[in-house]
Amino acid sequence: MTALSEHVLEEIRELPGRYPQPRSAVMPALDLAQEELGHLTPEAMSEVAVALELDPGYVEGVATFYSLFHLEPIGKHRLYVCTNLSCMIRGAYGIVDHVKKSIGVGKPDEVSADGLFSYEEVECLGACEYAPMMRLGHRYHYDLTPEKIDALVADLRSGKKESAAPVGVARAKKPRAPRKKKADA
Repeated sequence: MTALSEHVLEEIRELPGRYPQPRSAVMPALDLAQEELGHLTPEAMSEVAVALELDPGYVEGVATFYSLFHLEPIGKHRLYVCTNLSCMIRGAYGIVDHVKKSIGVGKPDEVSADGLFSYEEVECLGACEYAPMMRLGHRYHYDLTPEKIDALVADLRSGKKESAAPVGVARAKKPRAPRKKKADA
């Protein structure tokens, strides 16, 4: 019996053709395995290595180097809260405290009693202008407040699915100063 489904293994086997070097397919392959299982098991990493025809030690090295890969079970919904400078200045630590309270955990990587939630503090998610912010699944959540966290957690606990569109993008863009032409500079 295999840890990964035949469908995922087939997707992994097709990955090297998309890259100039077969080793470049390791991260997307591990991402597919983790998406299916929720975390990376030793068996799943071995199956990735076999499917990509790579050394298992190399695959495990990639998995253990990058913090986006999890070797232990995590909550079904993983909240990645940015605590880098812009988010910190705009209240990220208060958001982290509220996330812990809302999901019922005391520290990063702890899984909530219902198995639904875990969180992690991350360095930067590249959306400083919308701080404080976090990523949940493949979606960014901007301008976070305790009320937004409570609503999001309540929706997920009730089984409501997240849409693919990022939250907060619909707001009006800030006007920008006109660009100077080279002759004006």
